[in-house]
Order: sequence, then C-alpha cells, then structure tokens
Amino acid sequence: MTPGILAAKKAGVPFTVHEYDHDPSAPSFGMEAAEKLGIPPERVFKTLVVRLDGRELAVGVIPVDSMLSMKAIAKAAGAKKAEMASQADVERSTGYVLGGVSPLGQKKRLRTFIDVSAEVFETVFVSAGKRGLDMEIAPGDLRAVCGGTFAPLQDRSGG
Repeated sequence: MTPGILAAKKAGVPFTVHEYDHDPSAPSFGMEAAEKLGIPPERVFKTLVVRLDGRELAVGVIPVDSMLSMKAIAKAAGAKKAEMASQADVERSTGYVLGGVSPLGQKKRLRTFIDVSAEVFETVFVSAGKRGLDMEIAPGDLRAVCGGTFAPLQDRSGG
C-alpha cells in the first residue's frame, strides 16, 4: 500500500491498481508501463517535478510519450521560468523514487498541473507510487485528490 493509493482511498474516489513486472533497464519507465499494460501512451501520464523561478517546486503530469514545456508550466504557475528539479529535491519533497513518483500522496503537497489532454479520457493511468505499479483514475478525480489544475503543458515545438 503506497501513499498514493492511501490518498485515493482516503478521498473516496474510484480507482484501479495495475501491477506489472518492472524491468529496471527499461529506457523509459512510463513507456514501459504503457507497453506492459497494453494502454496507449497518451493515456499513461508521468509525474515530473520542476523548480519555478529557482525557488518553489511544482508538479507537471503529462503523457509519457510527450515532453514537458518549461514555458508552459511556468506560465500555468504564474512564474517567469521553470527547470527540472534535481533527483535529490524530487525524492526529498515527494517521498518517492524517480520512476515511481505518483502525483498523489506526496510527502509535501506541491502545486500540481495536469496536461489538458487528460480531460478527453474517461480514465488515465498514473504511477501509484512505485515502479511497476500504476493507478487508473478519472482525470477529474486525479485533479481533486492532488488539488491540481488542468493546463496545456506539452512541448509542441516538435523538437
């Protein structure tokens, strides 16, 4: 039972846990989840932590087959700039290890932004809090449980 699963249970929202045999040598843990669960990658979302204006940490939740736009998440957060947070900052603030960071049940609640593409699906998949464990949840419930905001976050530059 991970903190992410406990947070969803405590909130009383419906969700389903999906477990798969994780391969530590997989080049992309998110794409591995999509492949092993047989889910289109645009329905499987990864959780990324950024640092805003060199100070505040925030979370971006985007499809595993896309790139996070630093300009877009900074704009959504009302910041001037964003950069990826260090592994140490991510693990310290969320309580999770990289590759298993859930947007739910983080040690320190960070402002969370979920890509608007999630809204077109009945359910999406996010990490349940450890590698090899995903949670299927309705986008609105995900937003409610993590106190998130929907915003366009994907890098559309094509490069």
